[in-house]
Amino acid sequence: MRRITAYTTCVASLWFFITAGTGWGTTNEGFTDHGVSAPFSTHRGIVATTDESGRRLILAWLYDHRGCYALLVVDIDHRQSQQVATPFPWGGDGPYASLLSGRGKLYSHFGSHFVEFDPTTRTFTFVHKTVPQMAMSLTEDDKGRIWSVSYPQCGLASFDPATREFRDYGHLHRENWAQYPRSIACDDTGWVYFAIGFTRSHILAFDPTAGEIHPMLGPEERKQGMAEVFRGTDGKVYGRPSQEADAPWYRFYQGQPEKLAALPPNVQRQEQITGSQGLFHRRFPDGSEIRTFDLESKQAVVYDRPKGTTLTVPFEYTSQGAHVMAVAVAPNGVVCGGTAFPFYFFAYDPRLDRWERHPCYGQWNTLARQGDRLFVGGYGQGFLLEWDPARPWRETVPGNPASNPRYLANAYPHINRPHELLAHPNGTTLVLAGTPAYGHTGGGLLIWDLKSASSTLLKHTDILPEHSTTSLVALNDSWLLGGTTVAPGTGGEQIATCAELYLFDLRTNRLEWHAPVLKSVREYTDLYYDIRLRQVYGIADRTRLFSFDPQAKKVVFEMELRPKFGATVSHQGPRVFISDQRGRIFVLLARGIALFRPEVPQLEWLAHSPVTITAGGDIHEGRIYFASGSHLWSFDVDKSIQVSHEHPSGVDTP
Repeated sequence: MRRITAYTTCVASLWFFITAGTGWGTTNEGFTDHGVSAPFSTHRGIVATTDESGRRLILAWLYDHRGCYALLVVDIDHRQSQQVATPFPWGGDGPYASLLSGRGKLYSHFGSHFVEFDPTTRTFTFVHKTVPQMAMSLTEDDKGRIWSVSYPQCGLASFDPATREFRDYGHLHRENWAQYPRSIACDDTGWVYFAIGFTRSHILAFDPTAGEIHPMLGPEERKQGMAEVFRGTDGKVYGRPSQEADAPWYRFYQGQPEKLAALPPNVQRQEQITGSQGLFHRRFPDGSEIRTFDLESKQAVVYDRPKGTTLTVPFEYTSQGAHVMAVAVAPNGVVCGGTAFPFYFFAYDPRLDRWERHPCYGQWNTLARQGDRLFVGGYGQGFLLEWDPARPWRETVPGNPASNPRYLANAYPHINRPHELLAHPNGTTLVLAGTPAYGHTGGGLLIWDLKSASSTLLKHTDILPEHSTTSLVALNDSWLLGGTTVAPGTGGEQIATCAELYLFDLRTNRLEWHAPVLKSVREYTDLYYDIRLRQVYGIADRTRLFSFDPQAKKVVFEMELRPKFGATVSHQGPRVFISDQRGRIFVLLARGIALFRPEVPQLEWLAHSPVTITAGGDIHEGRIYFASGSHLWSFDVDKSIQVSHEHPSGVDTP
């Protein structure tokens, strides 16, 4: 993973502590809010520019767990900052592309709205609703019109800043998978070309006069991956069906493709200030440039190249913090996890009411304790980390054994987004599972042996073709029970129609049995093995609780959760089931916490949460810890169960 200062906004100190001064936060009938896990935003594009008076400005889209809620304007010369609220209901969305036009206006398109911002007036000067959802690329044509092409079904829109005319051409190209149109360009006659991926690449041309779309590639030329196009300084557009080194180049003009033996050496890309959510345009018109832009320390550092001087400018902004991906109790008793975006590790010590936070490697989707270590399965590239809480934190660098957390392995492309990390009870085996790389279908398993420090990587074809594993439990030293999803990797094509359970033998690394034990299931969200009763309890599609007998290979109990309980927590490593040392089994629901009594079997409410529970979940000293958006919360289990025994009729009230 490439970590750039302004993209991850993680360049201040390597670590720091924040000690709460108000005790244990707010409490609501057994629930305690411990605060924001990582109280920072990330950016979704940064540009250096000037207003009409020549003031140097930094424009940065601000994004926290709610989505892109504002644009931050930092006036370098007057050392001032202003936060301008996003002027439409963004619905959790954020920019995946931005463009600073030749006229000096900033454009983006997200939350199904196209937007223009004027740096001089510090206001949004145009907003228009569009077909869903967000632009993956933008460009400016020779007439100054702004074009955007959007995910997930190639919605095309144009805006003429001179006439203020906006046109939404709707969705122009359909596929049965979500399309990523990551580049767009116009030739000097006004034709528009855009390139898509990931399941099958394509390049499409749009004739703005006739309003017609034309394919530029034949079916045999489309590849798995991402196509690309760019505007040349000669007025023509160049592109290729994939970004592999041997991919053929084409020249496009007036809607006609011309295959080239090679990209002409004199072809130069026409410069535009545009890019993805990682856009970081550093250079001001006077030649000075942004060295760092840090949303943690709230400082920008600008280097004046002609003078050879450096200016540090503080700024202010508000944030509700980064989204918590998962929560676990580490071997040393701290409650920890990771956030996105930005990528941060957090650890909360309940005994001292103290936080520790560090910029971390990637997105920590899944967490598991094994002995005195905590292991992490993360996005992207399906990496596996080992954290030793007894040693000082040291930035993770692949290949550096002194790092803590230490980088162990990755499972790319067979796993890109981990959904499960099983710490096997044998004490020596870890199994990582999840969905594959962009555009792929079917995820594998990474089996890590702690004794030999070596891994075995299995493909989906070694397990269940076109399925990915989202949940796992160990039945004994040899056998695993897995639950799958039919969802593909991001931008991939769903092929299987029903998720399945399977039995896997760790001794031979072979699948021994599989079946779609429940009808019409898309995913098995989480599994839990009750060693006393030798039963597996599971959640399917967040709304179906069931019990499975692994000996008889059949479902013996099923319950629909929606009418009374709603859905369970979700996320890419959900941790729905939580058990304590007394053998009690708890279920984390979006609306609250329930107790599962397998002997009955019966699920009953313990408490309704004052906030939506978004991610699980672990238990420590009688308290269940979970996430709600950016906040870490806990719930006093023992107190609740004591109250429920005293007032049994009141516990099960929805």
